[in-house]
Amino acid sequence: MKTHTDFLQLPTRGQGTYEITEDVARIVCASGVKTGTATVLIQHTSASLILYENADPTARVDLEEFFKRLVPENASYFRHTAEGPDDMPSHLRMVLTRSSEVIPIVDGLLALGTWQGLFVFEHRRAPHRRRLVVMILGE
Repeated sequence: MKTHTDFLQLPTRGQGTYEITEDVARIVCASGVKTGTATVLIQHTSASLILYENADPTARVDLEEFFKRLVPENASYFRHTAEGPDDMPSHLRMVLTRSSEVIPIVDGLLALGTWQGLFVFEHRRAPHRRRLVVMILGE
């Protein structure tokens, strides 16, 4: 078994989705692993990872609007408000999605479906620099 670990730094411009599929695919290629898994972890509690539709950008717009309605800012019952009105909603949105994804590697490629992509889902309004760990395990 071979392991390979790398890191991604992703600057965001605020709330939205940012595709990292090709970045992870480059790390898989550099690892030399032909059969195995890629585990991706975002090291933050106010942004998340999602496997999502990557062909039509309006699907991501709809997702972002859904989450804004599902977890609105300025809810009267929020106590964790020291970092602004988008802080607590960003933590809740992260918990409702994922902080890591495991993707199979087949023939040296990520085994994603035709319309699937891997995205960082930024939940804060301000730009941030997000750090991700990519661990490749296989042969």
